[in-house]
Amino acid sequence: MTIAAQGRRPAVLLALGTMLGAGLAAAGLSTAASPGRGWLPERGVARVNGQTIRQEDYQRVLSALAQDKRDPLDDAQRQRVLDRLIDEELLVQRALELGITRSDSKVRKDLATAVIDSVLADTGDVQPTDDALRAFYEQRRDFFAGPGRLRVREILCQMRGGEDETAWHARAQQAMRRLRAGEDFAEVRNALGDPEIVSVPDALLPPAKLVDYLGPTAARAAAALAVGQVSDTVRAGPVLHIVQLLDRQADAVPAFEEIRAQVLAEYRRQAGEEALHAYLNDLRARAKIELSDRLP
Repeated sequence: MTIAAQGRRPAVLLALGTMLGAGLAAAGLSTAASPGRGWLPERGVARVNGQTIRQEDYQRVLSALAQDKRDPLDDAQRQRVLDRLIDEELLVQRALELGITRSDSKVRKDLATAVIDSVLADTGDVQPTDDALRAFYEQRRDFFAGPGRLRVREILCQMRGGEDETAWHARAQQAMRRLRAGEDFAEVRNALGDPEIVSVPDALLPPAKLVDYLGPTAARAAAALAVGQVSDTVRAGPVLHIVQLLDRQADAVPAFEEIRAQVLAEYRRQAGEEALHAYLNDLRARAKIELSDRLP
């Protein structure tokens, strides 16, 4: 192959991909020589080296192209779409001949993903009976449980002017020790803490809402506490938090009617996993698999 031909190859492949996309611009494209006409399988529009191009694939590309055009497609444009599908089939067949499906990791992954998607497609719209869905919900109540709620309060310590890091940490540690000793919370906060921009509400809050007030690091520390316990000093950027857990509400399971859509989505997801597992087991049962006795 000449250097000029090598330079043209990417442009040719890019053009083919563009022509096969939803934005196919038929005007200005050269028309390939008309293939021979003859008998084709039902719902086939062409046959390339014995491989049938399906009518539904042809119609899909036509529909995508028609959406981008004001006027109806004419015969020449429809022929160009068919020519591009024939070109695509020829390139796919050539890729198989060259072994690209086995040597190219991206192609292998795309092929495996396509097969998985085809298996899962059959479970994506499964409609279980209401009784079956309720039974699924009852068997997995812990899975559908919502997070519990926490009621907390905190003392926040920021580094003050003229205060070095050692003194800053010592002040926060002192606040922690005084709280653990049972001293009045308000007195300790007034003596050693700094004002919060937004105070934590004195209410039971879900963990996600608590993060809005404390930040993720201090919220995690609060979730790990027992009721009444005071945390160690928790640093989050330029702030030290001392958190006390005042109350905890256990995880709650929403009523089936409230989360029916979520239950159905999980039902379908698990049905897909089971279908894929069965499919792979069948492939393994029909395959001849040999393993090396010296694995690295």
